[in-house]
Amino acid sequence: MSITDVLSADDIAAALQECQDPDTFEPQKFFQTSGLSKMSASQVKDVFRFIDNDQSGYLDEEELKFFLQKFESGARELTESETKSLMAAADNDGDGKIGADGIFRNLISESLSIENK
Repeated sequence: MSITDVLSADDIAAALQECQDPDTFEPQKFFQTSGLSKMSASQVKDVFRFIDNDQSGYLDEEELKFFLQKFESGARELTESETKSLMAAADNDGDGKIGADGIFRNLISESLSIENK
């Protein structure tokens, strides 16, 4: 599977452009611009499986560090503070890892709160 099987290459490029500089990654903005926030639960789980390098069913901080590179190989790594922020936003039970359900709930709740502002 390629990420462009489920997301538009133009949307991915626009999302990556918005956060190309260190410490400019905002998860909810990235999820909206890339089109992730408009996807169904099953589509988000497909993307999640693509991002989950070790196929453990969870994303840990090491996998999150390379989050942007899963969308484009030449993208930058997330900074430590961006990685921790993304983890905190989606780690529902505080165990240091994100399951597919956790990231989906985060995508939906964040995108809805932004759209309603």
